[in-house]
Amino acid sequence: MRLLHTSDWHLGRAFHRVDMLGAQAGFIGHLVETVRAHGVDAVVVSGDVYDRAVPPLAAVELFDDALHRLADLGVPTVMISGNHDSARRLGVGAGLIDRAGIHLRTDPAGCGTPVVLEDAHGEVAFYGLPYLEPALVKTEFRVEKAGHEAVLAAAMDRVRADLATRARGTRSVVLAHAFVTGGEQSDSERDITVGGVAAVPSGVFDGVDYVALGHLHGCQTLTERVRYSGSPLPYSFSEHRHRKSMWLVDLDAEGSVTAERVDCPVPRDLARLRGTLEELLADPGLTPYEEAWVEATLTDPVRPADPMARLTGRFPHTLSLLFDPERAPADPAVSYARRLAGRSDQQIAEDFVTHVRGAGPDDHEQTVLRDAFDAVRADETLREVAR
Repeated sequence: MRLLHTSDWHLGRAFHRVDMLGAQAGFIGHLVETVRAHGVDAVVVSGDVYDRAVPPLAAVELFDDALHRLADLGVPTVMISGNHDSARRLGVGAGLIDRAGIHLRTDPAGCGTPVVLEDAHGEVAFYGLPYLEPALVKTEFRVEKAGHEAVLAAAMDRVRADLATRARGTRSVVLAHAFVTGGEQSDSERDITVGGVAAVPSGVFDGVDYVALGHLHGCQTLTERVRYSGSPLPYSFSEHRHRKSMWLVDLDAEGSVTAERVDCPVPRDLARLRGTLEELLADPGLTPYEEAWVEATLTDPVRPADPMARLTGRFPHTLSLLFDPERAPADPAVSYARRLAGRSDQQIAEDFVTHVRGAGPDDHEQTVLRDAFDAVRADETLREVAR
């Protein structure tokens, strides 16, 4: 069976101030043509179909168009909700849409109930694990401690229990939306750190033939059977080295996996440029980036006059302008942002306690801080879901 694995469409999202809806429509067209040209047997979409719980009307219309075009191909599509989606909204009409070969899996209670497709070698069971917010699903999965690993492990127990009841030789595919250990993050993914640790080990998914992951925006291989497709379009400058693509996965009669990448069309390259304003304007080596979307970091010791206007004279698609004056490390003017770079909210709070009283927090105080941050993030998630 040949699968096309994609995820993280984020329909309705902009790139800085650039409307990406046209590029997203171009991707949907590319996906449909890829299905047709490569003889794809099933499409899997591993969450974050939309960028927010209440997407703009134009994004909903584009999603509707995508569903119709996929249904017209007669190729089954299995799709789950991600942490950006409203599972309830995305899942409206799932029972009716199912009849058209579009299988929406947004209810955590259905993790152990697969979509079963057939090829010449027998059945393939597709298990959709929508994004599992620990605070919201701990009761459903009867876990004592609400953490990402615990709820995903419980969901996979249901998958393996169902798979054990099926005919010998039944192959299996799991769709999941999660942060799996070993994956490389970018700046455009929403933080899902609730319950202490967001990352789960890839071993949670043992026992199935292929795991189609969503959430991280870089296409990557964790193991031969566990892969992220990444987002089809860039959504932050941290993705400037990404090669945007989908996975074309072949699952043979024995469940062995071979996969190749299918590149996605992107409207422009991304470039992160750094230097003084005069260096950026004069350097001939930067000519290839003149038509790219540019994030420029100026290192001038004194902020130059009209930097954006001058930069856009050479790089007309400059979208982000940052200032990071080069100073000696001991210079007190070194930016606060630089001192905080790479540090978690928990670490910043603990540093503040140390600064104020001269001693860091003890174990109990660290737990209190961690619980407070978790409560805030959980509250934000609940408000998002309630929209």
